[in-house]
Amino acid sequence: MRWTDDRSDNVDDRRGTGGGGGMIVGGGLGTLIIAAIVFFLGGDPSSLLSSGGGNAPAQTEQRTLTPEELHIRDFIKMLTAENEQTWTSIFTANGMQYTPATVVLFENNTTSGCGPAESAMGPFYCPADQKVYMDMSFFNELQQKFGAKVTEFTVAYVLAHEMGHHIQTLLGTTQKVDALRRSGRYSEADLNRVSVATELQADFYAGVWAKNTDDKEHILQPGDLQSAIDAAQAVGDDNIQKKSQGYVNQESFTHGSSAQRKEWFMKGYTTGDIKQGDTFNQLLK
Repeated sequence: MRWTDDRSDNVDDRRGTGGGGGMIVGGGLGTLIIAAIVFFLGGDPSSLLSSGGGNAPAQTEQRTLTPEELHIRDFIKMLTAENEQTWTSIFTANGMQYTPATVVLFENNTTSGCGPAESAMGPFYCPADQKVYMDMSFFNELQQKFGAKVTEFTVAYVLAHEMGHHIQTLLGTTQKVDALRRSGRYSEADLNRVSVATELQADFYAGVWAKNTDDKEHILQPGDLQSAIDAAQAVGDDNIQKKSQGYVNQESFTHGSSAQRKEWFMKGYTTGDIKQGDTFNQLLK
């Protein structure tokens, strides 16, 4: 992936501040499956923790960030800037005003507007404070345990997906989905289908971002799109279920199959048009 000279100030780097440390209880495949299931989650992650997902880690002393960690911060600032510029342009072209999201980098645990955040949850977007939370150690697990080759554009895709949930919040989609979930009128299977539509739309928006940003900045290099597709497929519900339980139950899908995640990301990339991403009408017929 080719870097640009743009940087955003909307990155809150909490690593090395003394709020992290400790280990997530219940490591190994169980924790990783939890991470993958909550990976790309656009809703409230606090329910995972309230059900006993982990113990509060001990405080640690402050430390100086390594050169590699500073390099990662610079990279995230660049990606955040490119998201802000691209989505501001798209919103303006459609007669709307874009409000940037903040990206929070943390290690092990931190606090969010949706409750406690832990690295085992994977990257997520919190609508309550309109922030994306990322512990970069997740990408090591994504590669080592789920078989996705992680490149810089893998990280770009993940962040773009979480920014897609921010777009849903700005457009009112998140609020409508939340109201539907709270209504009590729908079965678990129905709500799972809504969740799939929500997640695939965020994949679509990630593709729209990739297309429009590449048209403007020429960021893509050979293999970049494939690395994003590989990551999307690695966390498809069917792939996760095969690894965790040995069989696939489509009614319990919450994020979409590997094929669906690839399809909607590529539709966003191919069209580059935010208006072509109505996954709800497509999937809830």
